[in-house]
Amino acid sequence: MARRALRLASWTSMALAASGFYLYSNKYLDPNDFGAVRVGRAVATTAVISYDYLTSLRSVPYGSEEYLQLRSKIHDLFVSFDDTPLGAASLAQVHKAVLRDGRTVAVKVQHPKVQAQSSKDILLMEVLVLAVKQLFPEFEFMWLVDEAKKNLPLELDFLNEGRNAEKVAQMLKHFDFLKVPRIYWDLSTKRVLLMEFVDGGQVNDRDYMERNKIDVNEISRNLGKMYSEMIFVNGFVHCDPHPGNVLVRKRPGTGEAEIILLDHGLYQVLTEEFRLDYCHLWQSLIWTDMKRVKKYSQRLGAGDLYPLFACMLTARSWDAVNRGIGQAPVTATEDSEIRNNAANYLPQISQLLSHVPRQMLLIFKTNDLLRGIEAALGTRASASSFLNMSRCCIRALAAHKKRNTCSFFRRTQISFSETLSLWQINLHELVLRVKGLRLASWVLALLCWLLPAPH
Repeated sequence: MARRALRLASWTSMALAASGFYLYSNKYLDPNDFGAVRVGRAVATTAVISYDYLTSLRSVPYGSEEYLQLRSKIHDLFVSFDDTPLGAASLAQVHKAVLRDGRTVAVKVQHPKVQAQSSKDILLMEVLVLAVKQLFPEFEFMWLVDEAKKNLPLELDFLNEGRNAEKVAQMLKHFDFLKVPRIYWDLSTKRVLLMEFVDGGQVNDRDYMERNKIDVNEISRNLGKMYSEMIFVNGFVHCDPHPGNVLVRKRPGTGEAEIILLDHGLYQVLTEEFRLDYCHLWQSLIWTDMKRVKKYSQRLGAGDLYPLFACMLTARSWDAVNRGIGQAPVTATEDSEIRNNAANYLPQISQLLSHVPRQMLLIFKTNDLLRGIEAALGTRASASSFLNMSRCCIRALAAHKKRNTCSFFRRTQISFSETLSLWQINLHELVLRVKGLRLASWVLALLCWLLPAPH
């Protein structure tokens, strides 16, 4: 099996189908939600508008007494409330509104029947997975059910989402390019979340960025920095970075490019052991230390399928992993090879996903979504982005060592080693930039020589 895996041309599309499947299978959309009537809840003696009021208006005759009663409840809180949602998903949708004190807010409201229906849907998912297991014994998808049972209740609790938003905002406050909308706790409940309204274009909208003179490469680099910090340094990872949840804009006042991170319902908390092993693994992949790639892949549950595991993480072919993932960008030939061979390895992918730690599943999904953004922007991972990842790994491993020693001399030694390693990375990055500039000047000189001078 390991020999077969060695021929793998990586994952890309199939791993998205496998590791991300549970996300799409635990979204619950019931068309009847759009006509339900419920009563809003109160927090801190303030009545909170719920989605149910708004959708009720669509099934109540315009101008009737019932219509006016429902509409007055909205007006108690808001000067204006847009009936048309800014965005809608299967768990909730978001409306723009203006409070009585003039604040413009985004109101996220859960669909009325989601809570009641969720347990039934998980049960149905479990039955279907067991049926698939009977028909195809080589496929192991029970982990989908386990993950849905664990994550769905967290996603349905909007107060938990608010806490996550505040935690990540504090954790990444040193990134001046990041904006996390403020939560208004006095107007939020488990099913209704009010937050600061922040507008922008989707992170995969290259045309929007060009129109607004936002540097696509800068956004891609900053997104990589942000997620490297979450994964390697803090072990607290936003696991739903699809384009609707990551916006970009020019910051009002300064004009600097800003990333807006939304939808904080789904986070993965990494154990320290997992986080450190994952740091070691990525360091080994970046610096092409194949013995350590095998060692840390197996520590993370890959077993003899460690080549497949490395390919799934990097979305590169096994040949590219052996040559060095930072040595050359993905070619069209490699991409085609990956797509053509991925389906052949679905049984092995299924087996691998059933054995790796559950924390890895959401990391796989997060990696897929980030790569999708890079592909849309035309900024596939470069040597520079891998060096940024390496910096985070070095800092994380050094911080762990310092926490576990009482010796001042040893702590100084660790700090010196950390500084030296970071300096080496900076030097390597400088060399790459000089080579890039030299190459650009050569190309320019060649073009000047080939093209006739204007008359």
